[in-house]
Order: sequence, then structure tokens, then C-alpha cells
Amino acid sequence: MAIPGGTALALRAVTTDLKERLTMRPALLRLTGLAALAFIAHGAAFAQALPAAAKALGADQLNAVEFSGTGRWFQFGQAPAPGLPWPAFDVSRYVASVDYETGSARVQIARKQVIEPGRVRPAPVEQVVDQYVGGGFAWNRPPTGNGAPTAQPAALEERVAEIWATPQGFLRAARANGATAKAAGNVTEVSFTVAGKYRWVGTLNAQQQVERVRTWIANPILGDTLVETRFSDYKVFDGVPFPARIERSLGGHPVLDLHVNTVKANPRVDLPVPAEAKQAPVIEVVAKEIAPGVQYLTGGTHHSVAIEQRDHVVLVEAPQSEERALAVVAKVKALYPAKPIKYLVNSHVHFDHSGGVRTLVDEGATIVTVKANEAYYRDAWAAPRTVHADRLAQSKKAARFETFTDRHVLNDGQGGQHRIELHEISGSGHNDAFLLVYLPAEKLIIEADAYTPLAAGAPAPTSVNPFAVNLYENLQKRGLAVEKIAALHGPGLVALNDLKAFIGQPAP
Repeated sequence: MAIPGGTALALRAVTTDLKERLTMRPALLRLTGLAALAFIAHGAAFAQALPAAAKALGADQLNAVEFSGTGRWFQFGQAPAPGLPWPAFDVSRYVASVDYETGSARVQIARKQVIEPGRVRPAPVEQVVDQYVGGGFAWNRPPTGNGAPTAQPAALEERVAEIWATPQGFLRAARANGATAKAAGNVTEVSFTVAGKYRWVGTLNAQQQVERVRTWIANPILGDTLVETRFSDYKVFDGVPFPARIERSLGGHPVLDLHVNTVKANPRVDLPVPAEAKQAPVIEVVAKEIAPGVQYLTGGTHHSVAIEQRDHVVLVEAPQSEERALAVVAKVKALYPAKPIKYLVNSHVHFDHSGGVRTLVDEGATIVTVKANEAYYRDAWAAPRTVHADRLAQSKKAARFETFTDRHVLNDGQGGQHRIELHEISGSGHNDAFLLVYLPAEKLIIEADAYTPLAAGAPAPTSVNPFAVNLYENLQKRGLAVEKIAALHGPGLVALNDLKAFIGQPAP
């Protein structure tokens, strides 16, 4: 989603001359007398809306900007229950450096999660992130400055949108993309489209200030996802009118509430794209049999498990994205070419664990999950998908769900290969509609996010993780005889004793 594209912005001074175009319309030629004069004056007024706003906010003279502040940041796609807002973090430092000429930006954030009343989470620690976008690529750098940059292709659209969802950025993008203006109550509405699919709509108030900017980006779960940014309390910073408060929402819930305290006009913003950011992501799926007919599918940060049944396969988890899900499906088909994937078990709706669920619907699988998740998925999947039409949007297949509360069994019948039990993880501070998979014959559980085993050589945690404690308590309460854990994050298969050691429980 570049505006326009390539490594240089090359903004064109394309100011729409509405007066000239309106006077050429046949409808206007049919008007006579004062009616025609009024129509021309109305069009001329809106033809001047963008130049007037650009002049008022100094957009033509502002080639780059840096603004900083404090406030709140919210973790998109990680709500603790279906339909709840994204969880909040206090932001002690937020610095955005934006270059409109090159269409690049850097955002540095120091944040700490807010404790929600009644929800037990790990003790908050400060998180420091260093995010970049430019030249059609997105990447992160380690906050310490040591280590290689990491490509973040999934973040590209959102980060590009943040550049142009600044007041001066929006005005520059509007003029470069032939925007039109019209009355919308007491404000002027400015709209344009980029690359034939990215819609932008902004509002200007009577003071020629940008009050709100809306655009839509693609998301694997939500489809066309509204990014809305509101600006208020304009002040003059470093000679530039700029909002002292910026509020942004994504997918209908807040993601940023920033109180701006400093602005620098035309700072030097030099953000060369590192070679690591330009490397195309490699999606690798590695299969390892951890029990007869049970394949652990790793190769990235998020794992899946394939369980062979008599005439089909049960897949546990389709994380991250359609691309990852397609790679997992291809691996399952290579392992079991004569057996379709009949069921997909989905642990919870967090977006990193549900980004490939629609792909499995298109594949023909029935989605098995906790009952509270079904309505969320159906509502989300009803949204338009014009920015990116995934396979399900193209095939228009109907989703099939098999939902449950507390406990559910997927039994292959007499002579079947595996009894698969699904159990709700109750009382977890991580998510309220959450499940684990239990294979009693193998004494194995499959779980995501409740417990992530430590990598080899990693230091032990300084405090006990309550999510892992809760997982162990659920195993005890349900009387599950467990010896092994296939976690859907982390280094691989571990023993129950590793979980016990992780939470400070004595080994037998």
C-alpha cells in the first residue's frame, strides 16, 4: 500500500480544479440565472478546501515531522475474550519520525501492560519496540541496537497507513491522488482511492484542520478493517499547527491514545531499508512424529499438530495467516495424501492463532472450538474483503462449526486410531474462551499460550507465570494423566515435569 510506490514518494501537486470541471458538466449547462452561479460558487469553495487546509497546517512546507508524547497503546487482536477491547498498555515514551518525501517512518515505543481488575496476568514488564517502514517494506530492530533487523511484512499496510493518517500526511496524499471534497454536515469530507483499492476519507473543520482520517486495510480475520484516527486540541509546535491529542482505533477498538508534547518540523529522517527487510519471508513447515499418527508441525514461531484418524485428519491450529495455513495444509496432504482434513481445532480467537482458520473452511474442514468463539467468527467473516480477497472470499463456501462448552470428544469410532478430547481451560487470565487438546492413549496435551516452554539456555523466569499455573490446575482438576506437552509456541515437545518446574511445583 504505497502512496504512490517505490522508494520515493514523488508527491505530485495535483490540485483538483473542481470549478473548471463543474462548468463543463451538462447538468450545469441546464441551470440558469442565480441557480447556476450558486452551483459554481459551491464547487469553487470545495475546490479550495484542500489548498486552504494545506496552507493552514503548513503541509507544503512540512516534508518531515517528528512528534512524541505519552498515553495508551492497545494490543490489536489480543482481546481477553471474543468481542472485548484490545488490552491496554501505559506508554511512557512514544516517538514517531515521519518522512513524507520518501514515505518512510520510524516509531519507538516504551510500554507496560495495564493490570485489569479481576484478571490475573503475569507481572507487567516494560516492553520497548523499534518499528520501521519504507520503500515498500516493514521491519523491526532490537531495542538494544544489537542484533539483525527482522522483516515484518504483515505490518506493512498498517504502518504505511499511519504515515498518511497524520494531518499533513493526509493532505499531501489527498492532493497527490486527485481527492474530491464535499459537504458533510458542518465539515468538509475529502476522499480518494490509492492503487484502486485503498479508500481514504478525511474531514476538515471550519478552521481547515484535519479532524478525522479513515482508511481500510486487510486483516485475515476482520477483512476490510477500519483504521480511524482522530485529531484534537491543535497547537503550534515548532511553528507547525499539530494536534496535541491523537486517538486511533483499529477494527472498532482503540489502539492508540497519544498526548503529544513535542513536535519537530523537518527533522532529518534517514531510514535506509536493510537487506534483511527485503528478503521474502520463507514459510517452512517441519513435521516430526511425536506419537504414532501424531505429527508436530513446526518451523516457525507458531506450531500446529496433525492427528491421523481412520479416514481423515484432525488438524490442531491454523495460526498467523493464509500463507502459513496453506503451507501447513500442503504438509498434511504430503503426509496423508488419501485423507482429507475433516476437522480444524482452534484454541482461541487471538489473531496470531486464528489467522488461517478461514483457509481451513475453504479447505472443507469443520471448525471445532469453544462455543463463545463461533458468533465472533461469523460476525467478523461477514465483513467485506475488497482490499484482499482470500480463498474463502473467492469460493464463498459456508463455514461449518462444531462447538462445545467444558468438554468435547472427537472419536473416530470403533477401530479408530485416536480418541481426541477437548477441554476448556477455565479461569485463565489469558482468554475466556480457550481450549486444550488431550490424547489420553498418548498421555499428551496440545496447548497454546497457557505455557510456552523455555528455549535451551534461556534464564528461568523471575516470577511464576499465572497462565502456566492455571494450566496445571486445570489438568489436576480434570484428572488428566499427562506425561508430555506439545506447546504451540516454543522449542518443541516437553515433559509435564518441565511445566511443574516452570511454575515451581516439585517433581515426583
